[in-house]
Amino acid sequence: MVNLFDPPAPEKPRRILALWFPRMAAERLLRRARGTITGPLAVVRESGNLNTLVSLSDEASAAGLSVGQPLRDALASCSILVTRAEQPHAEAAFLGHLRRWAGRFAPWVSASGTDGLFIDITGSAHLRGGEDGVIDAIEQDCARFGLTVQIGLADTAGAAWALAHYAGQGPGATRSGDAIDQEAYATRARAVKRRNWERGGAAPKPVTLRARQARIATPGQTRQAIAALPVSALRLEDKTVTELARVGLRRIEDVLNQPRGPLMRRYGQNLGRRMDQALGLMAEPINPARPPRIFSCRMSLPEPIGLEADMAEAIARMLPTLCDRLAKAGRGARRLRLEAYRAEGSMQAVEVGLARPSALADRMEPLLAMKLPQIEAGFGIDMLRLIATTHEPVRPEQHRRLPGQPQQDIGSQLDDLIGRIGARVGLEAITRHHPGASHIPEKAAQTIAAAYTPPVMDWPLLGWADAETTAPDTQESEAGFSMSQTLPPRPLTLHAVELVDAPPEPHLPHRFKWRGRWYDTLRAYGPERIAPEWWLAERTWRTGTRDYWHVTTAQGARLWIYYAHGGAQSGGWFCHGRFA
Repeated sequence: MVNLFDPPAPEKPRRILALWFPRMAAERLLRRARGTITGPLAVVRESGNLNTLVSLSDEASAAGLSVGQPLRDALASCSILVTRAEQPHAEAAFLGHLRRWAGRFAPWVSASGTDGLFIDITGSAHLRGGEDGVIDAIEQDCARFGLTVQIGLADTAGAAWALAHYAGQGPGATRSGDAIDQEAYATRARAVKRRNWERGGAAPKPVTLRARQARIATPGQTRQAIAALPVSALRLEDKTVTELARVGLRRIEDVLNQPRGPLMRRYGQNLGRRMDQALGLMAEPINPARPPRIFSCRMSLPEPIGLEADMAEAIARMLPTLCDRLAKAGRGARRLRLEAYRAEGSMQAVEVGLARPSALADRMEPLLAMKLPQIEAGFGIDMLRLIATTHEPVRPEQHRRLPGQPQQDIGSQLDDLIGRIGARVGLEAITRHHPGASHIPEKAAQTIAAAYTPPVMDWPLLGWADAETTAPDTQESEAGFSMSQTLPPRPLTLHAVELVDAPPEPHLPHRFKWRGRWYDTLRAYGPERIAPEWWLAERTWRTGTRDYWHVTTAQGARLWIYYAHGGAQSGGWFCHGRFA
C-alpha cells in the first residue's frame, strides 16, 4: 500500500557520456583507403597562404607532428608524410553516421562540435550491464571501426566533455608574452627548427588514451572530478584562457574559488555560463537531432571527365530527377551543392543560392553553369552529386496573364537576376530597402537582403501640398510660409547631421551658412516636429526635439534642415539631407 504522505523518492542524477574522436578526419580517410595508404597521414587545412595540420594518424603523432603545425615544418621533420585536403562536408556526414550508431546505446544523442558526441545514458545503462558495460561496448565498436575514442562520464555535459578531453592533464606552464605561438611566423619558423627532436634528441611521446578511472566522475562528485583540470576544459576561448593564466588562475578549482562578480565583469558572461553548465547549475539539454530530409541525386560516370561541357551535360541530366523529387514533396531548393569526386579520391564542392525556393530545372541550371569554371578536374571526375542543402515549402500561385503575355512574370525574372548576380558576389551582398515602422528619419527605411524578402509595392505616400496651389488644409506658419497637414516627404539623400551656421533661435533664418557657403531662403515648408520613441535612448538625438523644414534656397539647393531645442547636448540648426 502506498502512503501518499511519504516523501517522493529522490531523483536520480543524470549521467552524460562524452565521446571525443581526436583523429576522426585522418582515420576516416584510412577507413576509406582500405589499406592503400601507408605511413603517417595528416589532414591539411588551407587558410589563405598557410597550410596547417588539423588531424593526424597515430603514426604521424608518433613521428613528432602536432595539430596546428604548419605543413612546411611537418614535411621538413617527416619527409614520408602523406597529406590529404580537409573535407568538412564529408567529415560532418561521417559524424552523422556515428551519431546514428550511438543511438544503439541511448536515444538521446547530440553532436559535440565537429568531432564529438554527447550521449545521455540516464536510465539505460543497466541494459548493457551498467556504465562500465556501456563504455566497454563503445570501445570495442570503435576498435572494430578503426577509430580512436576518448570517453568522459559525469553528471553534466560540460564535465563529461572536460574529462574526455583533459582527464589526467595538469594545468601546464603559464603562457607569457614570448610564447612561440604568439610570435610572427618568420620568427616562429626559426624557433621550430631548434626543437630538441630535430637536433638528434628523442621525439615526443605519442598521445595515448588515459586511464578509465580518470575519465569517470562518481555521481554527485562533479566538482571534485574536474577541479584539477586546466581552465581550458571549461570550453573557453583561447583569449580568456590566456588572460586567466596570466593572473595565476590555471585550474578550474582556482576559478571556482574566486568571487563570481569580479570574474564575470572582467572576463565576460561566458565564463560564468560555462562554470554553471559544468557544475549543473545551468541546464544544457541533449536533444537528438531530427533525421534530415535529403533531396539529392548522383551520376557515376564510366570514364572520368574533365571538360566543362561534359559536366554541364551531366548536370542537365541530373536536374530533372532532383526537381521531380522536390516537386512531389512540395519543396523548393534555396541552396544547391554540386560535389565533384575525382578519380584519385578527392572531392571539390561548389554551392549556389536561389533568390526564391524553386523546383524548376531551368532556374537552377544557369546558376550551376556559372560555377563550373571553379571546379578543378585533376585526373578526371568519375562521379557527380547534386544536393539541395536548403529547401523550403513551395505553394502554387495563380497568375493573371493577358493573351500573348509570356508565362514567366516580372517577379520571376527579377528573382533569376538576383540569383545570377548572387552566384558571383553572394546573395547577402544584394540588398533592397523596406519601409520601417518608425517615424524617425534614420529608421524610415531598412536595408535587408533581397534574396530573403519580397519587394514592397505599397510604400507610404508622402507629399507636401504644392506651394503654388493653396489647398483647404494648408495654413500659414509663424514664419509666413505655407504648411500642409499631410505627411511631409523625406529627402532623396539622407546624410549625417551637419552643423548649420545660423542664429540659435527657433525661427527659420532667412540667411544661413552650410558647408562653407551662404544660402538665402526662398521658400520653406514646415515645421514638422519629430521626437524619438520615449522608450529608446537614441544617442544621435541628445540635442532634443527637432523641428524640420523643407527649404528651397535662392541658389537652387533644396535642403532638409531642422532646429534642435536642446537636451543632454546644446541645440541649434543642423542639415540632415538634400532633396532632388
